[in-house]
Amino acid sequence: MIIRASKGLTFEDVLLVPRRSSITSRQQVDTSTRLTEKIRINIPVISANMDTVTETAMAIAMAKVGGIGIIHRFMPIDLHVKQIKQVKRAQAVMVENPYTININANVEQVRESMRRYHVGGLVVTDENGKVMGIITTRDINLVPDNLKLVKEIMTGLDRLVTIKANFMLEEARRLLFENRIEKLPVVNPDGTLRGLITAQDVLKPLKNPFAALDEKGRLRVGAAIGVTHGEMERAAALLEAGADVLVLDIAHGHADHCVNMVRELRKQFPNSQIIAGNVASREGAQELAEAGADAIKVGIGPGSICTTRLVTGFGVPQLTAIIDSAQGVKDSGRNIPLIADGGIQKAGDMVKALAAGAETVMIGSMFAGTEEAPGSPVIRDGQKVKVVRGMASLAATMGRRISEQNHDESAEDSEDWMKVVPEGVEAVVPYRGNVGEVLHQLIGGLRSGLSYGGAHNIFELQENAEFIEITPAGIRESGSHDVKRL
Repeated sequence: MIIRASKGLTFEDVLLVPRRSSITSRQQVDTSTRLTEKIRINIPVISANMDTVTETAMAIAMAKVGGIGIIHRFMPIDLHVKQIKQVKRAQAVMVENPYTININANVEQVRESMRRYHVGGLVVTDENGKVMGIITTRDINLVPDNLKLVKEIMTGLDRLVTIKANFMLEEARRLLFENRIEKLPVVNPDGTLRGLITAQDVLKPLKNPFAALDEKGRLRVGAAIGVTHGEMERAAALLEAGADVLVLDIAHGHADHCVNMVRELRKQFPNSQIIAGNVASREGAQELAEAGADAIKVGIGPGSICTTRLVTGFGVPQLTAIIDSAQGVKDSGRNIPLIADGGIQKAGDMVKALAAGAETVMIGSMFAGTEEAPGSPVIRDGQKVKVVRGMASLAATMGRRISEQNHDESAEDSEDWMKVVPEGVEAVVPYRGNVGEVLHQLIGGLRSGLSYGGAHNIFELQENAEFIEITPAGIRESGSHDVKRL
């Protein structure tokens, strides 16, 4: 038996000591950081891979403001792939593999394709894939009954404006403006379709200047996978679809099957970015780093809807877990980032997590109440709320078993439910509006925190950080007190 003499500390147990600062404006600080060893994002915030937090809408919103969303894995592989592709198509300099239709198709086929793909235009090609024209909703809205084929109503080659595959963005912007068009096909030298540039694609970078983008100008997005051998198929499909990073979704990451999964992924997909975890110890972080992880998630039981510590008796208070895990990464001889997963209730908690050694934070419950989270808000006791559930809760665990066993819920009997020992709860959280508004408050707090720490960036915050443990009286003093709040 080992008994540690030191205390385990969490965010409320400490404060950061203010440092001398040369910063005169919050805009002078840099909030960019590493997500993995090779990927940078512009704000240190990740939306959690929970089925009540991150799907397509959340991932798009997160990336547009500079963070990243991790789409959960509790869906069939084809739907998971579809969601990744939707994020990648939401913003790009050029749409790769744009939707097309054959020149011999009819108007009804055009309408059906536009409905299915939720687009307002299709590139027209022949049997050899060569560009023959373009057709948009404007062409089919008022089409007379005597015109039924695509080739009769499309904008043909004689009037079609295109651009070569080696285009420059300024040239694309000029062609769109001069010809007053919204869609510009990108054509290879042999006449085949390379991609599609839209006016909206050109404008989006101007509207979202801090967006987290990949090397092709597309929004960054991550995807969660399990640790069973069958998940290799999911991993391959997600990477092919464009996922920037794979996140191993397992509660206890310092385990043989997690370590072995990291090694297998590294072997089969050597160029992929892998986030592993969760861990809460020096040894756990060290072993995952040595196995080949590109970033490590830290946190056993700190989440607001997690009951792992109560059910199992295991866990480490989150601040101590981050500090210990950072030392474990150093012991491995590698320089990979940590992700503080769980326990973030306010901006100050994020600042403390980053100061302790994390480079990003993962947030779940706080984002579950936003418009972009899956599910619709409901009214309870006169207040608008949304549902959130821990991924080890009873319902989530049974849903996972159903998904993994490939049978429907009706096949479950009461005995299966009785066998589950949940380590999370289902709850409601207040509806919080758009996630951008929540992030505005968080990042505003981070900018202020950096200035109090005399730090121009997160690295300097870590270098300058001095924590002081406080008493319960200090905790009470830290909040509003001796007044009646409005």
